[in-house]
Formats: sequence, C-alpha cells, structure tokens
Amino acid sequence: MSDTTTTALPGAALDQLFREARSFSHWTGEPVSDETIKAAYDLARMGPTAANGSPARFIFLKSDAAKERLKPHLMPNNVDKVMSSAFTVIVAHDVEFYEKIPQLFPHNPGARDWYSWSAEHAEKNAFRNGSLQGAYLMLAARAMGLDCGPMSGFGNDGVDEEFFAGTTWRSNFICAMGHGDRASLHDRSPRLSFDEACQLL
Repeated sequence: MSDTTTTALPGAALDQLFREARSFSHWTGEPVSDETIKAAYDLARMGPTAANGSPARFIFLKSDAAKERLKPHLMPNNVDKVMSSAFTVIVAHDVEFYEKIPQLFPHNPGARDWYSWSAEHAEKNAFRNGSLQGAYLMLAARAMGLDCGPMSGFGNDGVDEEFFAGTTWRSNFICAMGHGDRASLHDRSPRLSFDEACQLL
C-alpha cells in the first residue's frame, strides 16, 4: 500500500470523466471487447458500499439476441439507443445481498444480521448501494474510454420476469454503452450552481 498523499487527477482525466463526458443516444458502431467490459467492472467493484455488501448485479447485453430480449420492455424512444449500442447493461441488485457479507466483510461476518432481519430494510439498502455501484460502473466505463447513455424508460417488472425470474435480483436502471457519436450531440444542458444546490455549514 502506498503511503503517499492522494493528489487530484490531471485536468484531462477530469474532462474525460465529467466535464467533457456526455450522455449519448447515438453510437458509432465501433465494437467493444469483452476484456474492456471486464476491466470496467474490475474498476467499478472497488467503489465503496455499506459493509462492502456489493449488492449490484450487472447483466451485459452485447449480442443482438440478448438485446432483442430487452427490446419489448423498452419505451419506444429508447429502442434505437439500446439496439445500436455496443452493449447495454442492466443495472440490478440482489435483495438478499447480505448472504455474501460473511465473504465480503470477513472481519465482521455478523454484519449479515444488520440487513437480514427485514426484507424491506434489505431492499432499501440493496437499491441505494446498487445505485451507487451503477454510477461507479458508468465512471469506470468512461475511464476506459467508453461513453454512456443511462435510462430508466423501460418496464422493470417485465425485465425482471425476462431476466431474473426465480432469483432475488431486481432491475434498477439500464445504460447503453459504447463509442458515442459526438456529431449527434446537442449543446450541453445547464447544471445547478453550487449556491443553488449546496449548503456549506
């Protein structure tokens, strides 16, 4: 483990992750290797979650056949976004994620009981921390040179039945990924200023 002080990333890295990154609806058609997808996950999995519970589960739909299974559950304006992407990931979470806490939190395996006592409590934690992990995956994908198009315009119940029937996994949101067509972008929409969105106490 390094004992050096953490320093800020260079501006070019911040541009790639945030300032110049955009949400894409159109793609160049350039493929993405399985190795790149796995490398993005290997980065994302290092992000923090409560008790290291890591409730997120990711289904990467890369083949045309896999995307066709998702297609009937998409809102019409999201069909082309998904079908033309290099791949689309279903960001899901396991509502019984706590079963893996003894493996993931070995210095306190009893932390499983912090969540297992209530299905509602466990589901809220799975959704919250799984959402964080979905965001980590998007940033990891950008770090690997990919672009993202996150969306919630789909039927969760239908997706859960199609992909997760008989399991304890539940869908959260989906995100098309690949190499975005920058020529298709409109001007960036405004963001709230610090004073509009924050308080410094």
